[in-house]
Amino acid sequence: MANTEQQTHAYTPGLRVTGFAVLRRERRLPLPGKVHVSVGQEVTADTVVAAAELPGDVVSVNVANKLGCMANEVPKLVKVAEGDRVGAGDVLAETAGWFGRFKTSCEVPADGTVETVSGVTGQVLIRLKPIPIELAAYVNGTVVELIGDEGCVVEAQGALVQGIFGLGGETFGELRVLTDDPGRPLSPDRIDGECAGKVLVGGAFVSHETLEAARQAGARGIVVGGMDAEDVDRLLGRPLGVAITGHEEIGLTIVCTEGFGAMPMAERTFRLLRERDGRQASVNGATQIRAGVIRPEVIVADLRATGQGAEAAEAEQGLRIGSPARVIRPPHFGAIVTVAALPEDLQQIETEAKVRVLVAELPSGEQVTLPRANVELIQQ
Repeated sequence: MANTEQQTHAYTPGLRVTGFAVLRRERRLPLPGKVHVSVGQEVTADTVVAAAELPGDVVSVNVANKLGCMANEVPKLVKVAEGDRVGAGDVLAETAGWFGRFKTSCEVPADGTVETVSGVTGQVLIRLKPIPIELAAYVNGTVVELIGDEGCVVEAQGALVQGIFGLGGETFGELRVLTDDPGRPLSPDRIDGECAGKVLVGGAFVSHETLEAARQAGARGIVVGGMDAEDVDRLLGRPLGVAITGHEEIGLTIVCTEGFGAMPMAERTFRLLRERDGRQASVNGATQIRAGVIRPEVIVADLRATGQGAEAAEAEQGLRIGSPARVIRPPHFGAIVTVAALPEDLQQIETEAKVRVLVAELPSGEQVTLPRANVELIQQ
């Protein structure tokens, strides 16, 4: 009989860490607007590829109440018409007064356009100025597709590092590696005025104090091995919950490459980033570990990069006995484990579902049985 341990083989998703990848990023406005680029055009991360105007909020002015009149009298008392542009402080409506005196009036609260004058409710609705939005390319690359009047697709090639967890949205800036040891925590004293506008690369851990120092210095992002889960709640001012991340307004974007706690950055990841110190990086902290997995990422695009060499020949690797893997769901979330066994038969888990499992050895030496969907291969 063949050796089961040698033949047992499973495929599981892993974080991509590569010096060369061809990536496409869709850049789409939330509503139709105007696209400013064409197919084949080279763009940089800060190139505005499309723009639009979001409708402004609507402000309701209760004219009947302010003038002390009946609702059906309002259309006769307003000094504006539907569609008129108005400015803050303009007279919106005014009573005739007595003999031209003792008039009562109300003013426009903000710049905008008169949308509705109602003789039923006695109110005037003013649409505030549109909110302009501009969509940047996010990465250095080439426009390969237009999406009607909503945006485009930008193709980039270069280095890609995916993390296990992140916070904050898209940003970009020059990489600045602040340590020569992937196992060393990033301390506040490493943060200085030279960090403004930069994406900082640390080692094993970033504390809340260091994050605050980075925010105060004007850094755009931080890439480290891990951070405390409690510090995530401190940054947000609330529990994180289970929703997708990436929309947090915390002043910078964070990418944790390994997990929670003090976790040395993988040597390959650290080496790849250190080799690109001083280059521009695009960073996105958006994370989702449920269906439709989204990984936080660091992209260092290079229009001159080629796919030659070992890093371009990445092939899907199987999960085998002895493979290093990372747990991506509780109760051992973030732990780096070693695959000890790959049972072939389905096993029932706590939810009573029958799934394929593996036996993982934790750093402590303890062995636990986990659903294979709860781990991901660490590419070495």
